[in-house]
Amino acid sequence: MDTPEYEAELDARGLFCPEPVMMLHGRILEVPEGGILKVIATDPSTTRDIPRFCQFLNHELVTTQELGAEYIYFIRRGS
Repeated sequence: MDTPEYEAELDARGLFCPEPVMMLHGRILEVPEGGILKVIATDPSTTRDIPRFCQFLNHELVTTQELGAEYIYFIRRGS
């Protein structure tokens, strides 16, 4: 699977719900519209929470990856 190019990264490893999504709320605003944010998390609840975050706030979940105990998300910022 190809890894998209991204403008910023959020390392949420070791954090548990709701912290990863709370941090994502602030970090996505630092990415230009149309830009991609890479999120790395270890909390399995992010597999539910991050897609809902994207859907609710009109961001595109470009791709997800699971590498061992890490969940990696690439999110394109909407308008």
